[in-house]
Amino acid sequence: MHIGVAGNIGSGKTTLTRMLAGHYGWTPKYEAVTYNPYLDDYYKDIPRWSFNLEVYFLAQRFKDILEISQAGGTVIQDRTIMEGVQIFVANNYEMGNLSDRDYTTYMDLFRLMMSLVKAPDLLIYLKSSIPHLVAQIQKRGRDYEKSISIEYLTGLNERYEQWIDSYEGQVLTIDADRLDFENRPEDFAMITDQIDARLYGLFPSDGFQGKQ
Repeated sequence: MHIGVAGNIGSGKTTLTRMLAGHYGWTPKYEAVTYNPYLDDYYKDIPRWSFNLEVYFLAQRFKDILEISQAGGTVIQDRTIMEGVQIFVANNYEMGNLSDRDYTTYMDLFRLMMSLVKAPDLLIYLKSSIPHLVAQIQKRGRDYEKSISIEYLTGLNERYEQWIDSYEGQVLTIDADRLDFENRPEDFAMITDQIDARLYGLFPSDGFQGKQ
């Protein structure tokens, strides 16, 4: 089984992936942010390095999803290949950071890759407001994220909402502003109760529902 964790920069994807992997005994698959050789350059000059960065991420995510498809048991993935396209690439293209030529080439690659793999069995979406994202980004203090603008985060958030609204698979939406799942066991339990309901047919009564 393939579980995907989706959400904007700073929403808590990696933390939730780690916690859920430990709770259920799932195999975690983390996004290789630290190892992207274009990331520092990208945040210094986004138009110049967008295509390079996005193609690198696409290649890494395709490798990940191929490994997931061949793995036994359940794998939980920190950010999916679909987010890279529907959110980050689409946003960069709309902002003029990707040329028509580069965007067309990228989408050709993406469509070819997706013809060979399938979407996650369950997508967990961490919905976050801009103030919450900014606070979390500042808290973790990564140098390459210090230049991220509010406009950029806002554009990503809008695209996440549009994508989730039209997503055809099974989605569980988590209010990341309201739940401190890292520090409050009862909040984490609310999330696992909902996952149990989706995956194992249990029905929690707290009304904390996600999208079917």
